[in-house]
Amino acid sequence: MTTTITAQIKTPAPSTSAKVIQTVGLTDIEIAYSRPSANNRLIFGDQGLIPYGKLWRTGANAATKITFGDEVTISGKKLKEGAYAILTKPGASAWEVYFYTYETGNWSNYKDKKPALVATVNSILTNDKTETLTIGFDDIKMNSASLLFLWENTKIALPFVVDVDDKAMASIKSTLAGPTAIDYFRAASYMHDAGKDLNTALSYIQKANNSNPRFFQLRREALILADLGRKKEAIVAAKKSTELAIKAKNDDFVRLNEKSIKEWSK
Repeated sequence: MTTTITAQIKTPAPSTSAKVIQTVGLTDIEIAYSRPSANNRLIFGDQGLIPYGKLWRTGANAATKITFGDEVTISGKKLKEGAYAILTKPGASAWEVYFYTYETGNWSNYKDKKPALVATVNSILTNDKTETLTIGFDDIKMNSASLLFLWENTKIALPFVVDVDDKAMASIKSTLAGPTAIDYFRAASYMHDAGKDLNTALSYIQKANNSNPRFFQLRREALILADLGRKKEAIVAAKKSTELAIKAKNDDFVRLNEKSIKEWSK
């Protein structure tokens, strides 16, 4: 009898993977990329590893992936929330940065596709050398930051803006407006299911139904009323629930209410 053992040898990758997560304003942004090192090579330029004017995957191994949690504005143009592959075209004095809707880690698949956004940004020559490609964020403010590319003696800082005011004001208004109908419904449902203070549960569910009656909320009110021994009121609530369930074409709640009404009418 011959036994074959399959094993995988693990060795360090020449270009390690990295992940950067940053919150700008109220927007979460994540970058996943591979980090090649210079290793005494000339990186940018006509005689370099990455010639000027040629599309570059902006990393090693796979396409660099950036994910925006919300819409951002780059060079005055909107870029919707979602994941994008970043490709760049380095130049002596400026770079073109391309954002493609992310589909695959195979960067060559994007060459013939139309980018979602293209931005041009000046290239900065630095005195300090960055041995290993670094992508991250700089100049972070309340509603803006710069997407940063550093390698060798080259620095690229692409500014972008996030929407803070609309999100912050929406959160403020929602919080200060107090609990929603769904909040009251969830509180009442928990208290009812847990067998806690049913009178308080009833007050919560009635607040929900006074502001925005829905068939499932009225069903909960009927059940709480029945458990409190107030079956006539429970039947009234169940009938209202049935009417709304019929309009919503929810046959399950119609059947449940009809069964309960029959039982409570005895």
